[in-house]
Parts: sequence; C-alpha cells; structure tokens
Amino acid sequence: MFDHDFLALFLEISPINATIILLIYGVVFSTSERYDYPPLVCNVGWLGSPSVSITILLVAAGALVANLFYNNLVIDNFTYFCQIFLLLSTASTILMCLDYFKQESLNAFEFIVSISLPICSMPFMISAYDLIAMYLAIEPQSLCFYVIAASKRDSEFSTEAGLKYFILGAFPSGILLFGCLMIYGFTGVTNFEELAKIFTGYEITLFGAQSSGIFMGILFIAVGFPSKITAVLLHMWAPDVYEGSPTLVTAFSSIAPKISILANMLRVFIYSFHDPTWQELFFFCSIASMILGALAAMAQNKVKRLLAYSSIGHVGYLLIGFPCGTIEGIQSLLIAIFIYVLMTINVFAIVLALRQNRFKYIADLGALAKTNLILAITPSITMFSYAGILLLAGFRSKFYLFFAALGCEAYSLAFIGIVTSVTSCFYYIRFVKIMYFDTPETWIIYKPMDREKSLLLAITLFSITSFFLYLSPLFLVTHEMALSLCL
Repeated sequence: MFDHDFLALFLEISPINATIILLIYGVVFSTSERYDYPPLVCNVGWLGSPSVSITILLVAAGALVANLFYNNLVIDNFTYFCQIFLLLSTASTILMCLDYFKQESLNAFEFIVSISLPICSMPFMISAYDLIAMYLAIEPQSLCFYVIAASKRDSEFSTEAGLKYFILGAFPSGILLFGCLMIYGFTGVTNFEELAKIFTGYEITLFGAQSSGIFMGILFIAVGFPSKITAVLLHMWAPDVYEGSPTLVTAFSSIAPKISILANMLRVFIYSFHDPTWQELFFFCSIASMILGALAAMAQNKVKRLLAYSSIGHVGYLLIGFPCGTIEGIQSLLIAIFIYVLMTINVFAIVLALRQNRFKYIADLGALAKTNLILAITPSITMFSYAGILLLAGFRSKFYLFFAALGCEAYSLAFIGIVTSVTSCFYYIRFVKIMYFDTPETWIIYKPMDREKSLLLAITLFSITSFFLYLSPLFLVTHEMALSLCL
C-alpha cells in the first residue's frame, strides 16, 4: 500500500542508508589487523560528501507535490527548497572539517557518522505534517547534538557543554511534547491540515475549559520551539555550548538545526495555528532576543561566545517574520535565513582555518591585515554584512524583515530591530578594528588554509557581495516557497 510513498521518500531514506554504510565501513576497516588499524576519519569524511551530494541530486530530480503516509508527511515546493538548502549547508560543514581532523589529531571516524545522523531526521522534520511526526523527527537530531557536543572526551569544556546541552535541551523537548499532548487531548487530531480546519475562525480565549486547554497547548509549543534555536526564553545553554563544543560542532549546530526547525515552525504557526494570541509571544521573543544579542555580545572577548550571542540576536531578527503572519513576513524570513547561513558558513570557515594557530580570542586577530591582507578582507566583509552595512547581503535581509514589520503595523518591532542592529555594529566592527589597527604583543604568521575552506570562502563571499545587487533568483524562490506554504 505504501510502495509509492516509499519511492517518493527515497531521497529522505538515502541519507540513512549512506550513514549505515559509512558506519559499517568504519567499523570493519578501523578494526582490521591486516590494514594496521588505520584512522579512517578523513576517508569517511570524503565519502560523506558524495553521499550528501547524491541526496541533493535525488531531491532535484524528484520534485513533486504529494501527501504521504496518511498525510503525515508532505512534499511541496517549500519542502523541496528547504531540503536542498539544508543538504548544501551540511555538505559545506563536512568540507570544512576535513583539515580540522588533522589539526586536532582527531582519528575517530564516528565523528563524521555522528554528524550524518542528524541529517537522517532533518529532512523528515522539514516535511512533517503531523505533530507526532514532527516530534519524532526533532528528537533524534537533538540526541545526536547532545552526543557530538561532548565528543572531545579529553576536554572538560566539551564534557561540560554536552551535559549543559542535554539538561537544558531536554527541558524544551518536554515542554514541546506536553503542548502536543494538550492539543491532541482537546481537539482529538494531530494532523496540521485538520488542525488548520479546526482553528479557522476559532477564537481562542482563556474562558472555558476547552479554549483554555488549547491556548495552553499552543503556548507550550510556542515556548518549546524557539528554545531549540537559541531564542530568548531558554537560551542560557547557547554561549557555554558554543564555546565548549568542538568548533566543527559549533558550526554545524548553528546552521543546520535552524533551517529544519524554522521550516517546521512556519508550517505549525503560519499554516495550522495562525492566531493573534501566540503572535504576541513571538513578538516578545523577537524583541528580547535582539536586545540580549546586541548588549551581551559587547562584553565578550572570546570568538565563539561572541558568535553565540550574535546567533541569538539574528534569531531575534528571523522571528520578526512570525508576528507579521503575512506572505511578505514569511518571504523575508526565508531570505534572511538563507543569507544568515551563508554568512555563518563563511565565519566558521575562517575560525576553523585559524584554529591551527589556536585562535580563541578576538585579540588574536591583531594586525592580521599586515600579515595576510586577503585573509583579513574576507572576515571584514562578512562582519560588515552581519552588521547590516549597505551594499552587502545582510543589509538586504534586515531591510526586508523591517519592511515586513512596518507592513503589518509592528512599528515598535521594526524600531527596536533598527536600534539593536546599529548597536551590534560596535562588536562587529571591532573585529575589523583589531585586524587593521591593533598591534599584538606576539606576532602570529598564519599558515595558508586548505583548498576546501578557500573554495567555501570564495563561494560564500561572492554570494554575500552579489546578493545586494542581484537578489532576484533568491527572491523568486522564496516567494514560491511562501505561496506554497500559505495556499
């Protein structure tokens, strides 16, 4: 009965098969006495990249619109483009890590397998069309991140990061599950389409047992989701986890989960639970995240902690699209997440490239422009884009978000966004000031970076600079995605 459904889901199943094959390959050959117990981490990494690339080709070749497995999963243009972008960002992360293993003398091939495991559930997270399917997809990826955050077993900081991530990440999961339970208990359905029919024209108030229960269920879901993407409510784990985790894990956890979780949040809160009641909560989350990200990052001297607070601030900008509840708001959110991921890949590629000199503090960048001018220009442009400086892609993403907020009369949201964006220029431009004008006590001659990171930096930097001038392809794609979600 499900033969055609399995054929349609072949692209979601292929990462699972690839991960199992990589695990078997690593176990068999790394324990082989005949081959002298070889370290296979680079081999498995190089094999992981083609497996992701093959999945991208399968997604591109199998574009269709369908509801699968009794309407538990949906494939449409929104799912299609989000999955392609997720897989491209994952492939970029794997390319970044190949030289990282040599620098850190990390010979555990299980690391690559652990990175591949979340990719098995993230496509299902994007295509989930039911509360049960959504929760079953979000938890495997969370469990994998708990493990890889503590994967550097000889580091107490990594162990601390994994423990904090597990404790503070399990709490939002429980809140999310309890919200799903309350929605099912008071409505009797879990499918997004059925919930959308129920809540169309349904006034949710605190009066009456059923209305109160539904309101609390939506409230719990609305609290559990933003906590997974470091929005202000349960954001406390982010700075410590970003700093203590291996840099590769920090890069991966700041990119891939945001794509999958925000995609599912759009399905849940725009399609199923569209109501002004919960919009006020996202209004508060957005403002609080922008303010905290702008102010707390000023006091940071460590690069990864600063990037953690920068991530919190950018999540606040992304959440502007939810209180709007319009096609313009959805489209501006999608444009902003695409540009944010490009900038984040660029920044972490630079951080990983400089790790060979134990680059940890912002002050370690002192006089980088005098020793390696080209390497200094790249993070300078990216930091200007993060800050929203004119002529770069970051300006366009913030412009569309603030314009969408003004279009739905959320003037205070746009005003606070502009103020916090200007405030964040302080710590972003501080990077540039240190690289060009500070003189370090100890001069560091940075080694040339590997070819993979150079390629990623070239692609992302070209995208950051060209999207300001020519955003039409991304604008058309996101408009089609927004229409697919709303119709």
